[in-house]
Amino acid sequence: MTHQSLGKILVLIPAKAGSVRLPRKNIRNFLGVSLLGRAIKRAQNLSLIDRICVSTEDDEVADEARKFNVDIPFMRPEVLSKDPAGVVEVALHALEWFELHGEAFDTLIILLPTSPFCKSSDIEGAVDVYLKTGAKFLMSVSREVHSPFSSLILDDGWLTPLHPEYLNQTGSRSNALVPLLARCNGAISICNVEEFKKTKNYYSYPLAAYEMPLERSIDIDTELEFQFAEFLASRMPELVE
Repeated sequence: MTHQSLGKILVLIPAKAGSVRLPRKNIRNFLGVSLLGRAIKRAQNLSLIDRICVSTEDDEVADEARKFNVDIPFMRPEVLSKDPAGVVEVALHALEWFELHGEAFDTLIILLPTSPFCKSSDIEGAVDVYLKTGAKFLMSVSREVHSPFSSLILDDGWLTPLHPEYLNQTGSRSNALVPLLARCNGAISICNVEEFKKTKNYYSYPLAAYEMPLERSIDIDTELEFQFAEFLASRMPELVE
């Protein structure tokens, strides 16, 4: 797989300062390096990219990025750092800014700092899947541990099955009938820029998947998740790149 197959590549790392559940999480120290710094270093380990961009509205976050020799070409508008704005709006803003300044990209790779156990090899693996499938959109995922097909509806103290046809299935033969489910783990998204600008959504189909194991799919959004990630790293040091 060649760099030319992807055209010009932008790696975008969204890193706002504010977070309702865990403020300033993106620059929080995780095992001696900030979560943002870890995401930057993963990107810097890749030989195929043309530019790394950290999108933030905050001077402290920008200064943290500069410690890792990443240029901050712009500060994003405050409105893009508050709900309901999300990563899609942040990515479209970045692409538009670069185009207005004479730089266009063919492929967009989005890395979230809140996935501390994602590795450079995961990004390379995701790119490989993206190219092999001919996809325009790809997401990293992990398999669901508990299938919602066996969930129960709780209503005023009473339970009814959400999907009665799957509720009492046991054993490998019957479990094979239950759809295999996955969830986006937030670590990696890859988009064809032109298609992304049309759909304005990275949940665009057909959507390819790069599967990551559950233990590397931690997405930190709360204090409890941060502490769990630290605990997991202490028990499984091989998770940390």
